[in-house]
Parts: sequence; structure tokens; C-alpha cells
Amino acid sequence: MKILITGCTGMVGSHFMGTYRNNGHEVYGIARNSSSSRMQAIQDENILRCDILERDAISRIFQEIKPHIIIHMAAQAFNGESWNSEYMTHMTNYIGTLNILYCAKNYCPDAKILLACSSAEYGNITEADCPLKEDRQLKPHTPYGISKAGTELLGRQYALNYGMKIYLPRMFIHVGTGHPPATAIQNFARQLALIKADKLPPEIHVGNLETSRDYIDVRDGVKAMMFLLERGNPGEPVNICNGEAFRIRDILHMLIDIADVDAAVVPDKKLFRPADEPLLLGDASKIKALGYSRTYSMRKTLEDVFADWESRI
Repeated sequence: MKILITGCTGMVGSHFMGTYRNNGHEVYGIARNSSSSRMQAIQDENILRCDILERDAISRIFQEIKPHIIIHMAAQAFNGESWNSEYMTHMTNYIGTLNILYCAKNYCPDAKILLACSSAEYGNITEADCPLKEDRQLKPHTPYGISKAGTELLGRQYALNYGMKIYLPRMFIHVGTGHPPATAIQNFARQLALIKADKLPPEIHVGNLETSRDYIDVRDGVKAMMFLLERGNPGEPVNICNGEAFRIRDILHMLIDIADVDAAVVPDKKLFRPADEPLLLGDASKIKALGYSRTYSMRKTLEDVFADWESRI
């Protein structure tokens, strides 16, 4: 079976690449020329350098490969960064997805397509709204969340109008190795690794520590999304989460304990966002009904992330 994965050098995309390769499939990846090369697990695969905003180039790839499964992970994937890169976020996430769907409709309309949607689509929520169910009205209030709501609606439109098999995972925060320090957990782990190596003074710079999030290990997330592809309903959004929230302050203390260092916690104005949901907790009933169960504990995930940053520095 031919698998095509966009954003294949990213954390989630590279885990999909490795998983499908290990299962014996013919795997191709699309990555921008400027993307970082995180290719340890996928060095033998066919990596095609192309920007998803270049429809002609994407068309040639689809026409040649005609994949059976398309995993669309290419995106401006950071909620915080979307405030600084609003135009690029909307262009990449919405128009890039439109190009992928357009090419799939023309060259492989029978393919299964997984679109990376996001819990950020839920938007302006309160603790009383949680756990969030998929039928809740979407109220995104960040550029990233709005771009992902558009992504999901595009997928739904193509599924309804053209009968295409498009799957819509609403991904909660995925955590794993090889990620840039653009999220709180990765930033904390990087700082602690540098402190332990005596490359930074014993201070951890932080943003808002009072929010709580439903985190999922990337290995569990990929497993859950493969269940969705195998057993789910096209056009139906499904939360990819564990149904358990952790306060970011507790995550920080867990990482400090794992790193076994003494460090002062220093609030940094640059790390606070204009808007930040106090709680983001998903209802995992749908994905669990498809056979998903958690493998990795939060502690184990954080241990692996910290070890990864120690090796990288």
C-alpha cells in the first residue's frame, strides 16, 4: 500500500513515517526544503521536497504516486506562534489543505485522507464546558484555532460533496521527542537540560503556569489516529486525547524532579499569550470506542522528552 505523509519531518509526521515503514508499506513524505531534517527513523524513505502552497508541484506528486492513504500533517502547528505569523498560519493551514484535497480529488479520489485538525478549534471555553465533546459548537479565538476550524470544514465539505473518505482527528496537545522548543513542555525540558549541563544559569523562564491541558504521547496519538483510519467514519470529527488534564505547573515540577536540578522559576512576559484557555480537556469516548487505550504515562513521556533534550544539547 502506498502512503503519502505531508509534514514528514515534524514530530507527528515522522512517527507516522516510521510506523508505516515498519509495517511494510511503501511510504513517501513531503517536506519543505527549509524544514529541519529529523530523519533518524526514516532515512530510507522517499522524501519529496515541496511546499504544500505550490499546487502544481503537489499535483505532479499526486499524479505520479497515486497514494492509497494520505496523512496531512504539514502546517504552521503552534498556537502561540500564530499571533506573530497570522497570515502565514492561515495560508499554510487553509490553502495548503485545500491544495492537498484538490489534488487528491483529481488523482486519487478513493484514497483515505487524514487531516490534522485541532482541539484549538473549541476556542473560548470554561471549565464547565469540559470534558469537550465533538458535538460542541466551535468558538476558536486564536489565529491557529480559526485556521484549523477552516481545515476541518474543508475536509467535511470534500467528504460530503465528493464522497471522499476524509477523517478528522481533533488532536489535543501531542508530546514527544524531536520537537522544537515552541511549546511549554519542550521549552521547559530544553532549559532544564541546559541547566544540568551547566550551559544556563539555574533559572527556568516560564509563561502562564495555571492552565491545564489534556496531553497525549505522540506514540499514543499516532496509534489512535490509525484506529480512526481503520475503523472510524469519514467526515466525523473525533478527539485524539486521553480524557485527563494536567496543570502546566505540575508538569514543570515533574520535569524538575526528572532532571534532578535546583532551579528558580522566573515568569517571563514574552511567554504569556494574549488569550489562553484555563482548561482544555477532551472527552475520549469516541476514540476509545474504536479500540484506543493509553500506553504511555505522563511521567514516562516527560522522561523520554528530557532524555531527548539531553542528547540534543
